[in-house]
Amino acid sequence: MTDSPAHGVLLLDKPLGMSSSQALQRVRHWLGRPRAGHTGALDPLATGMLPLCFGEATKIAGILLGARKAYRATLQLGIRTDTDDAEGAIVAERPVPPLHADTVQCLLQEFVGTHAQQAPVYSALKQQGQPLYRRARAGETVQAPVREVSLYRVELLALQATRLSIELECGSGYYVRALARDVGERLGCGAHVLALRRTWVEPFDAQPMHELAALQSAFATDGPSAILSRLLPIGVALSGWPQQHLDAQHAAVISHGGRVPAQGAVGQALLLDAQGVPLALAEVEQDQWRVLRGFAWRR
Repeated sequence: MTDSPAHGVLLLDKPLGMSSSQALQRVRHWLGRPRAGHTGALDPLATGMLPLCFGEATKIAGILLGARKAYRATLQLGIRTDTDDAEGAIVAERPVPPLHADTVQCLLQEFVGTHAQQAPVYSALKQQGQPLYRRARAGETVQAPVREVSLYRVELLALQATRLSIELECGSGYYVRALARDVGERLGCGAHVLALRRTWVEPFDAQPMHELAALQSAFATDGPSAILSRLLPIGVALSGWPQQHLDAQHAAVISHGGRVPAQGAVGQALLLDAQGVPLALAEVEQDQWRVLRGFAWRR
């Protein structure tokens, strides 16, 4: 272990009305302020799975950031807002035409696949070193970038006169608010996200989340150990990676950033010692394992 026992990933069920950074800092305080980071912010309006990385797990935050994610969203039809969600100011109202579930489902399927999506103006993407939302709030004219994104699946869950509920799976950088905006325009009435919940982040689709209030109560009773016991180890977070166990000699070399024979392996893998302790993420280069990210466990 390292000097701090806090190493791993906590699957927080982020509450409504709190920013991702506020939630992270709350848990980080309970753990004694170790190194920490989250893997893809949720807006204050959104709830659901927010993986928080602590200690050596911060080294894999970028990998989790690019993982597939799933959401459930409720779209309010007939009203456009400047933020494309319920927190923004209304910029347009239009009547909602009569809608049929089959028609809406067919429309949703047109967004499935890899396509260009214009990000919301009120987003954390940066231009000229400033987040877009900050420039927009300052009254500047902002042109949000168009980026290539992937939507793997979207299903209509419920349809009411002026609302529809959907479930979707998407890739990194996808904005559900932008989908709501674009669906609303295709329906001719405009729309915004009324409610949004992230249900899972790959590879944690079968793992339970922890509510912040429950964590606070557990901390009040048992202290930091209550939070530590809920951290998932790095190996679980990297369960989708090929794994390669090393003998003691090669494990020592990798632990110091050296290279060892790859023994016919190709690509990338999680290297572990004989006891299953993660040593490094590595890739094969000239028939040797080259360390990409090493985990600095104290020996």
